[in-house]
Amino acid sequence: MVTSKQSDTGEIEEGLKTIVGDYVSQKQARLLALKKGNITRQEFLREAGEHIKKYIPLSEEMQKELLERFEEYVFGYSRLSVLIDDPEVSDIRVVSHDCIRIKKKGRRMLSEVAFSDDREYRQFVDYVAMKNQANISNLNAIQRFTDSESHPDYILRFTVSMPLVNAYAQPYLCIRKVPKKFPLISELVDQGMMKKEVAEFLVERFRNDSMLICGGNSSGKTTLLNALKETLPNDVAILVAQQADELTTRFHPDMMFMHSLPGNSESQVTYDLKNISIAGLTMDVDYFIIGEVKGEEALYLLNAACTGQTCAATIHSTSAERAVDKLVDYAMYESRYGRNELMRMMDCFKTIVFMKDYKVANIYYCRGWNEERKELEYDKVL
Repeated sequence: MVTSKQSDTGEIEEGLKTIVGDYVSQKQARLLALKKGNITRQEFLREAGEHIKKYIPLSEEMQKELLERFEEYVFGYSRLSVLIDDPEVSDIRVVSHDCIRIKKKGRRMLSEVAFSDDREYRQFVDYVAMKNQANISNLNAIQRFTDSESHPDYILRFTVSMPLVNAYAQPYLCIRKVPKKFPLISELVDQGMMKKEVAEFLVERFRNDSMLICGGNSSGKTTLLNALKETLPNDVAILVAQQADELTTRFHPDMMFMHSLPGNSESQVTYDLKNISIAGLTMDVDYFIIGEVKGEEALYLLNAACTGQTCAATIHSTSAERAVDKLVDYAMYESRYGRNELMRMMDCFKTIVFMKDYKVANIYYCRGWNEERKELEYDKVL
């Protein structure tokens, strides 16, 4: 037997789907005006309230509750907001409308959150893309974008893949939460990432020579790089190039951040990490950082290191040795240099740090290029 309260809840749920659909399909301009700050939150909600009264026939009390639900939807992330707010949750993976997986304290598990049906979930994905001005048509079936404004504590990195490329008939949605108030070096020591003397060694090496930080997914690479760059003196000019806005600053006064801009079906204008890296060579920069090396930008990172800029970057790898090989492989995509020539250039990266399970596992110091053996020589520090 359906109670009156359950009936009201059902009507409000349907009303929410209706108004979200109306704003996604007909009133996108008002959502974009809100995002750009051209209208205030109060103005937006007043308009939404009038829309509800005009088009969604509910009692006055239910219309008020619907407006409150819509406000939560627009200024948060609907049913996922509780997971985004949870400081113990680092990753959210929506496999289907009723299967939302999370990584909590490093462990993957099923959350207690679910969308009511496929329609609500697909509508939510469309809204998320529109809110972040991402095109998820068939011509852009895989999209990555970042929201650094909606949440006071986290930068949200989204990856969406659409049914065109999925075996499943609904989108996949993955969210990585990046804390805006990232831990500093002393805090990482307190958290057990490394001992104090290791931290002091890395800070000294980071200030004086180029460094490559490597490891697998969620190993702590970006966390360590974020903390180390905050130790640079205020009179050092720094450029940070990255694909997603994961590296930020808490204190430094002369740190510029640039991110890549992929082309889409509406615009062929593309600015990738290669373009940004080339620009970085002409911007009077003392220190050049690439958030994560993934391709041709590796060559320009090596050029910067060899021409006097101190550099740092992260790269995915299963070991320190393979990280060096991988960076050189990336550089070869763009270069006419031979492998040995690029390996010789790698001696500018004096420190290689390998991260595993959110800890500094190994540190290697490069003594230089052995011309006779045609290889780099390293001393293991840790």
